Amino acid sequence: MLNFEFYNPTKILFGRGMIAKLDEQLSPSAKVLVLYGGASAEKSGTLPEVRQALGQRNFKEFGGIEANPTYETLMKAVEVVRSEGIDFLLAVGGGSVMDGTKFVSAAAKYDGEPWDILTSQGEAVQEVVPLGTVVTLPATGSEMNSLSVISRQSTGDKLLFGNPKVFPRFSILDPTRTYSLPMRQVVNGVADSFVHVMEQYMTYPAQGMVQDRYAEGLLSSILEIGGKIVDAPEDYDVRANMMWVATQALNGLVGAGVPEDWTTHMIGHELTAKYHIDHARTLAVVFPALLKVRRDSKREKLLQYASRVLHLTEGTDDERIDAVIAQTEAFFESLGMPTRLSGYDIGQEGITAIVGQLEQHGMTALGEHKDITLEISRQILETAA
Repeated sequence: MLNFEFYNPTKILFGRGMIAKLDEQLSPSAKVLVLYGGASAEKSGTLPEVRQALGQRNFKEFGGIEANPTYETLMKAVEVVRSEGIDFLLAVGGGSVMDGTKFVSAAAKYDGEPWDILTSQGEAVQEVVPLGTVVTLPATGSEMNSLSVISRQSTGDKLLFGNPKVFPRFSILDPTRTYSLPMRQVVNGVADSFVHVMEQYMTYPAQGMVQDRYAEGLLSSILEIGGKIVDAPEDYDVRANMMWVATQALNGLVGAGVPEDWTTHMIGHELTAKYHIDHARTLAVVFPALLKVRRDSKREKLLQYASRVLHLTEGTDDERIDAVIAQTEAFFESLGMPTRLSGYDIGQEGITAIVGQLEQHGMTALGEHKDITLEISRQILETAA
C-alpha cells in the first residue's frame, strides 16, 4: 500500500426531513448567500424548505449556475459576496452548483485574478468563505470533497482545482429531494459514480485490501442500483443508497493509499468543453475504450473485478477481460448512454481537436503510470469512434 494522508472534515446529515436541521448548523448572525441552478430547486420544494430553515437570518439568493458552471456567471456571485458582506455560502443543488460554490468561496477572498485558482489547480487558494451544501442530485461526490471543475466560456477551458480549505463544513442529503429529478440526470449520476470508483480502482494491485474491497462493494451496489432506479423513481431505499454511494465514491477513502487513473475524466472534460455533452455521458464513451486500449497494463485488476464483482469465472483470462469490457458497455447502454463518439456525430476531425485541447492543457502524461501520451489518448478516442 502507498503512503497517504486522509482528511475529511465534512459533517453529513442524511435522511428524510434533514433540511430542517440547517438552522442548527449556522450561527444566528450568519449572512448567507444561497446559490442554486435553475427553476427545479424552487419547483421541487427544496428552496422553500431551505428558506424556512434559515428563518430570520439575513440571506440573499443567487440563481442561474449552469450545468457546467462558468467562470463568468460565478464571478457575478463573487461580486454579491463582496458587496453584501456575505460570510457563509450555501449550495443548493447538484455537483455543478456545489463546484461553483467552492470556486466562489475561494475567489471572493482572493487578492488577484481569480482564474489563477484554476490554472494553479488550487494552489493559489488563500482565505475562503465557509460553505455548506444541500444536495439535490447525487453524482459527483462534491458534497464531501474539496474538488471543483469550472468552465470558462470565453476560452473554452474546463479546469479542475482542489484545496482542503473548500471542503463543505456540512452537507445535507435528503433522498426525497431527488424524486422530481429528470431520469436523464438520475442515470447520469449512476454513471458518474461508477466511473469515479473505477478510476481509483481499475489500475494495478497495490495491496490495498481495504480500498479494493470497499471499491468492489460500491461497484456492486452501483450495478444493482442501475438496474432498479429507472423502474423505481420514488423508491426511498434505492434513492437513499444511490445518494450515499455517490458521496462515498469520491470522498477520498477509495483512493487513499492506492494508485489512481483519471484519464477518462480528463478526456471527458475536453469533450464536454467542446461539444457540451453531459459529463457522465462523455465517461460512458471514453471509459470502455480506455479499458480496450489499456487492457494489458490493467490486466490484474480487470481479472480481479471480473471475479469479485461480476463473478466471471469461466473461460480464459482474455475471454473474461473481453466479457468485463462488454458488460461495462452494456451497463452504460442500459442507462440509455451511447458508448461511441459516433453517437454524438464526432468523427476524426473532432478527435484531432480533442487531442489538441489535451495538449494545450498539459494533459500529456496521464494514467496511473503517467505514460498515457497524446498518441495513446488519440488511440483511446479512435477506439471509441
